[in-house]
Amino acid sequence: MTHPNILIIMVDQLNGTLFPDGPADWLHAPNLKALAARSTRFANAYTASPLCAPGRASFMSGLLPSRTGVYDNAAEFTSSIPTYAHHLRRAGYQTCLSGKMHFVGPDQMHGFEERLTTDIYPADFGWTPDYRKPGERIDWWYHNMGSVTGAGVAEITNQMEYDDEVCYNATRKLYDLSRGHDARPWCLTVSFTHPHDPYVARKKYWDLYKDCAHLMPQVGPIPYADQDAHSRRILDANDRDNFNITDDDIRRARRAYFANISYLDDKIGEILQTLQDTRQEATIVFVSDHGDMLGERGLWFKMSFFEGSARVPLMIASPDMTPGLNTTPVSTIDVTPTLCALAGVDMSEVAPWTTGESLLPLGQGGTRDAPVALEYAAEGSEAPLVCLRYGKWKYTRCALDPDQLFDLEADPHELVNLADVPAHQGTLAQLRAKSETRWDLATFDAAVRQSQACRWVVYEALRNGNYYPWDYQPLQKASERYMRNHMDLNVLEESQRFPRGE
Repeated sequence: MTHPNILIIMVDQLNGTLFPDGPADWLHAPNLKALAARSTRFANAYTASPLCAPGRASFMSGLLPSRTGVYDNAAEFTSSIPTYAHHLRRAGYQTCLSGKMHFVGPDQMHGFEERLTTDIYPADFGWTPDYRKPGERIDWWYHNMGSVTGAGVAEITNQMEYDDEVCYNATRKLYDLSRGHDARPWCLTVSFTHPHDPYVARKKYWDLYKDCAHLMPQVGPIPYADQDAHSRRILDANDRDNFNITDDDIRRARRAYFANISYLDDKIGEILQTLQDTRQEATIVFVSDHGDMLGERGLWFKMSFFEGSARVPLMIASPDMTPGLNTTPVSTIDVTPTLCALAGVDMSEVAPWTTGESLLPLGQGGTRDAPVALEYAAEGSEAPLVCLRYGKWKYTRCALDPDQLFDLEADPHELVNLADVPAHQGTLAQLRAKSETRWDLATFDAAVRQSQACRWVVYEALRNGNYYPWDYQPLQKASERYMRNHMDLNVLEESQRFPRGE
């Protein structure tokens, strides 16, 4: 069994409906389109949870948030949970991360042997929501519609500075790997923060979408009173009452979002070109942590099970998987077992507790019909929400809300809730039974509340007096870089050159 090099490219908040079969034709994304042409493309891939930290912990572990305990953006990812970085590293891989993974807690590695950058978000418990205070809006870190009304052009932002650094470090690492100092196979994860809001883009990319025909949502704003209960909570959490969103705001926000996909495409092109220039081969995975509603139904950002928020692009370019479109519903929790299968890594020791399934059989012409499960228990909710995507159906359950049932083939925009329609009661009963078998909502709710209450105590205690942050500090050993006097210059110059002798 060979152990292929693995390159994982992760982006943040990229709407999967824009990737029906690779990037939509009208997106200016030549590098992603070229990657798509040689990839198995999963058109119906879903996040485990439509929020950064829970979605990413699930992606790395193959477990849903109810199993990881990473319910929200300030919940600790426990060090004892194996990730794909642990599995691969244990099997002899070099494991390296450049960019964001939103680890919360003192462990900022989770199996990675090396991190090239710090994270873009805090690692402590300060962003903890509180179910004991329903409707509370924590203004200093909750999303608000200022990301929409402030959309436009800039040549540098916090996010651009971060992703420029992520890409630079990733290409330097690929160059270093090509030197062959370490004979082990490698797994490099490159994780960008774009196209996550704020919706601000560089002019060269903004100009690509001047005449774009997709600057308005397909489904316009739904009046607040007609929104479902969870969508109303999201709108409240996003401070909708203090912003007047105009059509021009919507067009500018969407234009900047599309522009940032093109910005990312250039960054990904740099990485893939470096891989090619250094004559290295790798299995490549492209994925997002969750999507963005982009104004559909009047909703923005994520935190919802609607397609724009919950569906993500997922493409895998591997010689062991046949390129082409696969429409089977799958999940980001399937990535870890897939990586292990492609690398010949045995997960049997943790298999009884892993909920993801390898996508390798689907990439080789196989089938599967297991439901895809999603969970949400973070800001904008007041009790956990759970969801099943099963065939053409999507079923959502929450102890506080009426059930939702959508036929995604007949109703791709999820405008007609069939939960109360007599003709669909058999389907509803079947999916409710599957959901109740998988989740005890009262137990789930109690676990979330316990976690939140404990974290508030710890956070407030640690901010009283001297504070030692958990944020990852990348270290560079200056005495081991470039030329130093404990090195032989002739050996150094030869060993640091790739290719040699040309």
